[in-house]
Amino acid sequence: MLAIRMQRNGRAHYPTYRIVVQESQRHPLSGRVVAEVGNYNPATKALTLDKEKVEKYLNNGAQPSSRVAYILKKNGVAMPKWYKEAPIKKATAKHADKLRKNQPKEEVAPEASAETGETE
Repeated sequence: MLAIRMQRNGRAHYPTYRIVVQESQRHPLSGRVVAEVGNYNPATKALTLDKEKVEKYLNNGAQPSSRVAYILKKNGVAMPKWYKEAPIKKATAKHADKLRKNQPKEEVAPEASAETGETE
């Protein structure tokens, strides 16, 4: 089975990515690539994409990764009918009852002089 995924290039702290088609069992850095269909630079948001090749591989059953699918949709590539979007994850606290904002408010005890109405 083929996968369309991003393969990291570039130097330290300045990544660039190749958008490649490769066998899904292989590690992205293995180097064995069926086809390179584009490049992406997240620092400048520059994207070069061969839409015809991408659509050809998608129509033949290549599975895009969630990040690649997001980039493809954003740039107008039609996703096949069989593709299902990954669900959006929502972060939840493990122990929400222990959070400070969920603790009961401590009542401030009024001063003794204010209670009796006396002033000095």
